[in-house]
Amino acid sequence: LATTREGYANLCKLVTVGRLRSPKGRSVVSFDDVAHHAKDLIALWGGDESVLLDASITDQTIDSVGDLLKRAFDDRIFALITRHRRDSELRTEALLRQRAERLNLRRVASNEVLYANPARRPLQDILTCIRNGVSIHNSAAYTKPNAEHDIKSPHAFSQLFADDRIAVANTLEIADRCNFSMGELRYRYPSERLPDGRTSADHLCHLTWQGAFKRYDVSHIDELSGDVRAQIERELSLIIELDYPGYFLTMHEIVRFCRSEGILCQGRGSAANSTVCYCLGITAVDPVRMGLLFERFISRERAEPPDIDLDIAHERREEVIQWVYERYGRKKAAMVAIFVRYRGRSAVRDVGKALCIPETSLDRLAKLLSWSGGPSADVLLQAGIDPELASNQRLLELVAEIREFPRHVGIHPGGFLLGNVPVYDLVPIENATMEDRTVLQWDKYDVEDMNLFKVDLLGLGALTLIDRCFRLIADHRGPQLDMASLPAGDKETYDMICDADTVGVFQIESRAQMAMLPRLRPRHFYDLVIEVSIVRPGPISGDMVHPYLRRRNGEEPVVYPHKCLEPVLARTLGVPLFQEQVMKLAMVAGGYTPGEADQLRRDMGAWRSSGRIDRHRARLIGRMKERGISEEFAERVFQQIRGFGEYGFPESHAASFSLIAYATAWLRCHYPVEFTCGILNAQPMGFYSPATLVDDAKRHGVTCLPVDVNHSDWDCTLEHNGGALHAGVESNDKFSFAVRMGFRFMKGAREEEWLRLDAARKSAGAYVDVEDFARRTRVGENTLMRLAQAGAFEGCVGTPRMDAVDGHSRRSHLWQARSALARRNDTLVVEETEAVPAFAELDAFDTVAWDYVSSAHSVRGHPLESFREELDRRGFPTAERIRELPDGKWINAAGLVITKQRPGTASGVMFMTVEDETGFMNLVVWPQVFERFSVMIKTVHFIGVSGRVQAKDGVVHVIAQSFWTPRLDKTPIKTRSRDFR
Repeated sequence: LATTREGYANLCKLVTVGRLRSPKGRSVVSFDDVAHHAKDLIALWGGDESVLLDASITDQTIDSVGDLLKRAFDDRIFALITRHRRDSELRTEALLRQRAERLNLRRVASNEVLYANPARRPLQDILTCIRNGVSIHNSAAYTKPNAEHDIKSPHAFSQLFADDRIAVANTLEIADRCNFSMGELRYRYPSERLPDGRTSADHLCHLTWQGAFKRYDVSHIDELSGDVRAQIERELSLIIELDYPGYFLTMHEIVRFCRSEGILCQGRGSAANSTVCYCLGITAVDPVRMGLLFERFISRERAEPPDIDLDIAHERREEVIQWVYERYGRKKAAMVAIFVRYRGRSAVRDVGKALCIPETSLDRLAKLLSWSGGPSADVLLQAGIDPELASNQRLLELVAEIREFPRHVGIHPGGFLLGNVPVYDLVPIENATMEDRTVLQWDKYDVEDMNLFKVDLLGLGALTLIDRCFRLIADHRGPQLDMASLPAGDKETYDMICDADTVGVFQIESRAQMAMLPRLRPRHFYDLVIEVSIVRPGPISGDMVHPYLRRRNGEEPVVYPHKCLEPVLARTLGVPLFQEQVMKLAMVAGGYTPGEADQLRRDMGAWRSSGRIDRHRARLIGRMKERGISEEFAERVFQQIRGFGEYGFPESHAASFSLIAYATAWLRCHYPVEFTCGILNAQPMGFYSPATLVDDAKRHGVTCLPVDVNHSDWDCTLEHNGGALHAGVESNDKFSFAVRMGFRFMKGAREEEWLRLDAARKSAGAYVDVEDFARRTRVGENTLMRLAQAGAFEGCVGTPRMDAVDGHSRRSHLWQARSALARRNDTLVVEETEAVPAFAELDAFDTVAWDYVSSAHSVRGHPLESFREELDRRGFPTAERIRELPDGKWINAAGLVITKQRPGTASGVMFMTVEDETGFMNLVVWPQVFERFSVMIKTVHFIGVSGRVQAKDGVVHVIAQSFWTPRLDKTPIKTRSRDFR
């Protein structure tokens, strides 16, 4: 127990020592370690597993350990007596008293607290079973035998130890001696004097002004505009006053390292409100030009550490993380933890297993649950589980209790805590499961509560995509492109965006974004900023989307309730859409200071307790009325803030994301082949599966070639396109290359196997046939069979030794693979005489099905393509045809489910995207329809839908009325949808 700040640091160090020498989740310390870290700590020696209570340990050993601990702790070591009304405690307590007297240790009374009250014991038992991997029926060795491990009231505690008042008195004495408070922790960000004698503040100012000259293309401070100069001076003054220079220098240093290594990165979040960050090259948006509010980032009143998020190309982020560890050392740098909590599905699986419910039943039940929803008696019935059984009722009760409990500790996506002193003086550090990672025992909320500086190094797949595209363009076409060199305002790019042709485009590829694009019709960069922001829960729940669209389309006038609000709301046509606008509105109309306005924003946050925002109501409305704004408008603004603020999007964040959105859109428009290759190699990322990305690329004229043992690399590559382009696509230099699929897309593929394959190919030339491949590479059986199934040997140049058979038959290749596996260890070469059967070629259905089984995608066709004649005969229109139907048309259609969403702001409405070989059908499923067909919607991959077409402003949906399972001659291959909460 820590009595002082130094004692707390010693306790953190002791835990760190034990954790860092052990695998994740374990800790081993010696008595020497304990003694070495004893200063200002009180030690309680005892408890169920203590050596002090182990009768098998000799008194001489106890004396030796006791002498060590007494020298280290002096009068700060006590013998711990615990009572839980177990008969075995009589014997162990007698032994403890005997040894305490022998060692001259004072006794202290306590009990082991595992839950607040006895009613929580069943939950404690089930958590114990989960942790130890046992069922409740064989958990006696791990669980406690009674419910006496609760927090005792003072009266109950006194009664429990009524015979030993001295031990109770010592308990109270210890409580009095432990005066340490977490409020005593003082943290300083690394801010050392530089070698040339300058301070961190001096160096930050120097770098900022240097960066300003480059950003604004001037050579002297006097050439900067007055607004820019005043903003930089104001920001630097506050940064220095709050002692933050070291933080900005660290971010600048990390960005400089990324640029030197060719790692694409870009700052975002509230940091984009800072001109200093812009001048340092951390962010790419000019906050002065965009009129952004610095106080959204830092304010004097809040005096909390700034938060800079640095997005890094995700496949190279580990290089940056390891550089930070090396730069600051493991003592002063550690990653922040996250506590992964129980959701409905994980709770059902873990609790059900502990209760011995069959795993097949649990699997059915889990699949019927949403990401966060828990089970009910009705859902149990849908899963074929009897809700009346006692064990199943217990399942419902315990799952309800365990939801939101921490399940395990993970690593924050990129959060680092850096310290001026060793971080383990503040919080223990432990090993992570991932190699070469060390992690704090606190999560980001703990770090924020303690006002500690966190550096966020986040992996962003879109930057990997952009980086890979730039490299492919340079390697195959010549131009050396970067984010800054892309032409702004490209008409073709904006035409493509307005048509909602944005599969794979960062931030604007979701079903909801695609539905908004034809209505908003972005033509300029700021339109993209609006687009990124407007399809968010905040503007939707604040009822701001439709007013903005009506004003933009000229359907209603743009009006401002007071002239003072026009500068704040002009760019969004009088409708507040961003967090910064809410803050400015409070400052201009409500008289708030910048810091007070930021507190208003924080009080709007969804993580705050209810009622925090309401304390601003009287003040904000009253001040607006004082400025001549009508009470009606003031009340309406407050209600908008209430609804909007919970998930409001910062304008700076939207602007940063819009730069990346435009870059990915431009690349997709002008370099579709490189874009397709880049996004496939950047997986996993984005909204769509690789299969959907491939099919969409093919519909746009991109030629995709299958995996081939003689031509494929691990990643997808580009090859000169010698074949014909797809029907209806004009010849164009854009399509002079084709995408060759990489081995990475083979199910079960391992990169080390591919390296062996590639080395053999380079050393002895192309593979002749299946047997040659098997002999030279010696890949595993599963890999060889899957390559044959995928048609990866169709490009081999040799003539197989077989009779009356097409050498390009995948069935033949499978036969040869089996034979090669049987013979590849033979040392005696004999003439092959066995005749190979003449296998039938695969039809269109089997060709695609085999592709999906081996690689979860097909470049040869779509899973529904071979069904089109039958689907047409049954009157099911294609997705392409549905997009041409008039509003209100009743249809029956069928397709593969590729995504499902049920946003919290949609009042229970589910949005589904269904795909066929011609494109997407977007379905709207009202709550009552979802309830009727929920099992089918959750479990069926090929689904039929009946409903009416809704066509408006170029946006087409199908309002679903019923669902059914199409009965076809064959069942389309099973695919998986990507579901989003």
